[in-house]
Amino acid sequence: LPPPNANADLHLGHAMYVYEDVMIRYHKMQGYETLWLPGADHAGFETQVVYDKKLEKEGRNRFEIEPQQLYQEILEFTLSNKKTMENQLKKLGASCDWSREKFTLDPKIVKIVYQTFEKLKKDGLLYKGERIVNWCVKHRTSLSDVEVKYEDREDKLWHFKYPLADDSGSITVATTRPETMLGDTGVAVNPKDKRYQNLVGKKVKLPLVGREIPIIADSAVEIEFGTGAVKVTPSHDPTDFEIGRRHQLEFIEVIGKNGRMTPAVPVAFQGLKAEEARIKVVEDLANLGLLEKEEPYKHAVGACYKCGRTIEPMVLQNQWFVKMTESPKGGGPSLRDMAVDCVKKKQVKFVPQRFEKIFFHWMNHLRDWNISRQITWGIKIPDESTTDVFDTWFSSGQWPFATLKSGRSKDFKEFYPTQVMETGWDILFFWVARMVMLGLYATGKPPFKHVYLHGLVRDKDRQKMSKSKGNVIDPLGVIDLYGADALRMALIVGNTPGSDIVISEEKIRGYRNFANKIWNVGRFIVLNANGVNLKKKPKLSGKDAKYLSDLNKLISETTKDLDNFKFYQSAERLYHYVWHAFADRIIEEKKTDLNAGTKWLLLEIYATCLQLLHPFMPFLTEEIYTNLLPAWRGKKPLIVESWPKP
Repeated sequence: LPPPNANADLHLGHAMYVYEDVMIRYHKMQGYETLWLPGADHAGFETQVVYDKKLEKEGRNRFEIEPQQLYQEILEFTLSNKKTMENQLKKLGASCDWSREKFTLDPKIVKIVYQTFEKLKKDGLLYKGERIVNWCVKHRTSLSDVEVKYEDREDKLWHFKYPLADDSGSITVATTRPETMLGDTGVAVNPKDKRYQNLVGKKVKLPLVGREIPIIADSAVEIEFGTGAVKVTPSHDPTDFEIGRRHQLEFIEVIGKNGRMTPAVPVAFQGLKAEEARIKVVEDLANLGLLEKEEPYKHAVGACYKCGRTIEPMVLQNQWFVKMTESPKGGGPSLRDMAVDCVKKKQVKFVPQRFEKIFFHWMNHLRDWNISRQITWGIKIPDESTTDVFDTWFSSGQWPFATLKSGRSKDFKEFYPTQVMETGWDILFFWVARMVMLGLYATGKPPFKHVYLHGLVRDKDRQKMSKSKGNVIDPLGVIDLYGADALRMALIVGNTPGSDIVISEEKIRGYRNFANKIWNVGRFIVLNANGVNLKKKPKLSGKDAKYLSDLNKLISETTKDLDNFKFYQSAERLYHYVWHAFADRIIEEKKTDLNAGTKWLLLEIYATCLQLLHPFMPFLTEEIYTNLLPAWRGKKPLIVESWPKP
């Protein structure tokens, strides 16, 4: 079970676990030894964000709470939610082995996470140092590259004149971030740009600050961008960071971790928000006659994926990074290459297959992974020089093998690699790719053989569900109204893997009606089935034999679909067969001719349909099978009954 974040109630996205339950129930009936291991994720940063909102409502601020007290508060909050969510998943019908339940903060799992960290360190795949990171000023933590969402934004490109220190003229730089010019320690041009070759080596006097900074040549500068000359602020831009290191420029932090200008800038700017400083810098430079021009400029701007605030590139010390594209000390493939090779060899297969291309594209653009987070909640990095915790994806990326290695003695040997990992395509990079890399690295085997990816849940108009739109469906509410089986069918029928899941209350209500139809059909058959022995097949007429042949075809097609992850197709086929072929045609036809052969046929079809429907509608089918059919089928629960064979 992909561990749900233990920070809130069950939502409709969690209800997608029904796909996993379908697989487990089907394979259990097929006679396989199955394990659906449940658990919960402490969800580091995600939970910290949720708890921050709770504190805001209470008029409190996490930055004013002692770390140990805050950790304990979040732990109690998480454990309470974890228990609630477990009960809610049971209400949905999740047939997990709850005796094996795990939590990402279980001591045995934390120990395995630390072992992986030490192994990475020993193999030279970890490094610590001063690096530029993606910084969220609201949450005051660094984020990995995949946690930064990019959005096209209409901004301005300002052209400012920087006077040469020898008063022989000026050089014009173009920038989208005037506020950072207060931390400039250089001006860079491309060495091939003939316009500026005579200026390389000279100095400019930085306006508003008065600091003299050099004009340098670096191939990272794009000749076509702006004027071809760019300001260099090593502390606040990834490219400038690298340029600054190459040319040994000074690093001056002018925007603090709270998003405000630091004491390193002139007094008039100190304490201003970065956005306020931008306005003042432009005004002051314009008043000095140094604003040459401004023009519209469309570009991609990084934002925090949780709060939407613009990311501030920030230089932090003691940051731990995992090398994703370098080989370990002892030789062998990199983490990235191991995962790519594994997918190319079909050791891990994606359903649908089109996500392979997306996976490869992302892996080809992979950069080193910053696993340090400046928050309280999480697994502390085993490093005395920092209070940082691990990126939650570092621990959850080890979930498949950590849970089994920390479980019963034979679990890892018997159940690793797992057969299927089912999850949303939106965390293909956050989680699935990390699981493949870390699983291969730590165990030598891929963590699973298939990855079934579902889409995002949408309303009937294919709009994203949100409280502001008023289109959110509460899964617990609809379960109370229409039953879990109706919700399960509504989530499966018509929803192909990888595509967005369209659902509405009307659709759920429709499958409640289907459940009623199944129940009413059962009552009719059972009331008229006295004296029938299912083990003794009577001689059937040609038409009845054809009905039995159609049933066998239904069994074959349903089995084939489930083997090939076509849950939507098998569920819809069963719906149409039960309602339209069986109830509307066969039963209506036989109502006036209930002889022994007819009764046997109706009971055989009905009992078989209950078996085929059980993975999709476990509550209703188990209730009918156990309480209405024991005289014909025995007292074995349906979940451990054998899957029908044609």
